[in-house]
Amino acid sequence: MASSLSFVSSSLRTSSLTLRTSSSPSSSRTSVSFSIKSQSVALSQDDLKKLAAEKAVEAIKPGMVLGLGTGSTAAFAVDQIGKLLSSGELYDIVGIPTSKRTEEQARSLGIPLVGLDTHPRIDLAIDGADEVDPNLDLVKGRGGALLREKMVEAVAEKFIVVADDTKLVKGLGGSGLAMPVEVVQFCWNFNLIRLKDLFKEFGCDAKLRIDGDGKPYVTDNSNYIIDLYFENPLKDGFAAAREIGKFQGVVEHGLFLGMATSVIIAGKNGVEVMNK
Repeated sequence: MASSLSFVSSSLRTSSLTLRTSSSPSSSRTSVSFSIKSQSVALSQDDLKKLAAEKAVEAIKPGMVLGLGTGSTAAFAVDQIGKLLSSGELYDIVGIPTSKRTEEQARSLGIPLVGLDTHPRIDLAIDGADEVDPNLDLVKGRGGALLREKMVEAVAEKFIVVADDTKLVKGLGGSGLAMPVEVVQFCWNFNLIRLKDLFKEFGCDAKLRIDGDGKPYVTDNSNYIIDLYFENPLKDGFAAAREIGKFQGVVEHGLFLGMATSVIIAGKNGVEVMNK
């Protein structure tokens, strides 16, 4: 008999960007400023992601072991790390990639790579997020790398998340977009039904992720992904994570809770740094 849960809550035209400062009961926020050389700048979403990623890279120091994230925003950070290594401004670092595509990108840029087996302690991880709530809890994994991302970022002393302001939500699941759950291929539909039933009171839909060829998407770990879509945001992400994790055959889920130490959010009116 399946269990169920009741935990649902109801263009810039200037030459400078300033990080906003505000108060929050769950996080502190600091202020820094950026300057942009252009007299009139219309920032795209990629521009905002790049700003946030480059700000995060400023936290890297020589001698660090780095967790290298996956996704469009994290790719900007990896690019910047490669540039700084090439110029000599950064040295004596190693990275642990969270996906095969990040590994390929890092190798192409000359970033030395290691693994958790030899480097179980990570000084700093930098990655993007699909959703960020006011407590700096996250939904991640729409890029398909949630298992390796969580393995790496869970052991990082500091975990900086970089995103644009479209990723901000009042509650996790509130964007209406996918919250991924990685499952073994064996009897995947059995778990799809159980996951959907777990959140049935709240209008959850569950779908097997399909790749561009119309076949089931296969992760780097040879698993499938079931995407959950919520009509209402989760009130208690920790309760949701516990219940999802009870299902045999579930490998990992995209709720990254209590992990981020800082979040850098770029928006058309500026860039905001939120710290735990």
